[in-house]
Amino acid sequence: MRKISQNLSLTAMFLSLGIILPMLTGQVPQIGSMLLPMHIPVFLCAYICGYKYSVPMSFILPLLRSILFSRPNMYPEAISIAFELAVYALVTGLIYSKFAKKNIIAVYISLILAMILGRIVRILLQMALLGLKGTPFTFSAVFSSVVIVGLPGIILQLVFVPLVLFIFKRNIKNGELKRN
Repeated sequence: MRKISQNLSLTAMFLSLGIILPMLTGQVPQIGSMLLPMHIPVFLCAYICGYKYSVPMSFILPLLRSILFSRPNMYPEAISIAFELAVYALVTGLIYSKFAKKNIIAVYISLILAMILGRIVRILLQMALLGLKGTPFTFSAVFSSVVIVGLPGIILQLVFVPLVLFIFKRNIKNGELKRN
């Protein structure tokens, strides 16, 4: 029971971070599109709490931000981002859990695979949603908006997520946060 309440509390914290972090770049939406601030709490939640907690949180996060702050726009961005983040959480949590050793190799394999699969899902879904809306688009425009513009955020995730994860794990002992 203690582990469940700990994971629920941590998941709520990651949801809060996912809502707050984009506010740091909110004045300039292009910077938010480049740095992808909602993605970091999703990955951390998947590693720390597992996919059972991170998938629902990840799906709700962009939809909740859209309802609360009108950013990202609900259609098609928040909807496609919700599926992208849910795939990140699912793939990261599942793949990472299969590794006997939770080392840097396990983190990078799960992180990179999740990033690839999540972006594929977002590109395909965003293209489908744009097509339903009748909005003219090209594959290269959607690919560019999802992958190319987000390259700084991808690099940030590849550096920051493993670093924060290992700092967090180093400071946890027997399920308790170490007091310094």
